[in-house]
Amino acid sequence: MAETQLQQRGQQWLETFLKFADFPATVTAEVRETFAEKSCWLTIDHTALQPNQLEALLGSKGAVLDSIQYLASSILNIGQSEQMAYTIELNGYREKRHQELLEIAENAAAEVRETGREYEIKSLSSAERRQVHSILQGSEDIETFSRGQEPDRRLVVKLVGAGSDGD
Repeated sequence: MAETQLQQRGQQWLETFLKFADFPATVTAEVRETFAEKSCWLTIDHTALQPNQLEALLGSKGAVLDSIQYLASSILNIGQSEQMAYTIELNGYREKRHQELLEIAENAAAEVRETGREYEIKSLSSAERRQVHSILQGSEDIETFSRGQEPDRRLVVKLVGAGSDGD
C-alpha cells in the first residue's frame, strides 16, 4: 500500500474515532522521518475542541493520547504487508515532549560519562523509551536497555562495556 493510502487510511480512522468519541475534529496526515523512524503523523486540529476536550484527549502525561496512538497503530497495521508507525499529535504535545526527551537523554548521557555509573530513567511510556533508545543509539560510548516489568519498566543508560543486569 502506498504511503498516500496509508496516510488517508490513518486520517479517516482517527476522524471516525474522534467523531464516535464525541470529539469531532479534522485530522491532517503527513509522513515524517522523526525519532529515527518513518512515521505517519496524524495531527488533530485542536481549534475546534474545548479546553476540557483537549485535556480529556491528552490525559495525564499524555496517557490517553498514547493509548489512542497505540490503538491506531495496532488497528491500522492488522493484515498489512507494509507496516507504518502512527504518531498522534495534539496541540504540539508530541513536539514538546520530544524536546523534553532530548534533554532527558542528553542529561542522562552526560551523567553517565561523568560518573561512569549507569543511570535509570523512570516514568516513560514504552513509546518514549523507544524514542530515548533511538536518540542515544548513535553514541559510540553510550548504550541503553530497558529493565523491569510494566508498569515499573525503566530505561537504563550506561557506558558501553560496563557491566549490567539488563534484559
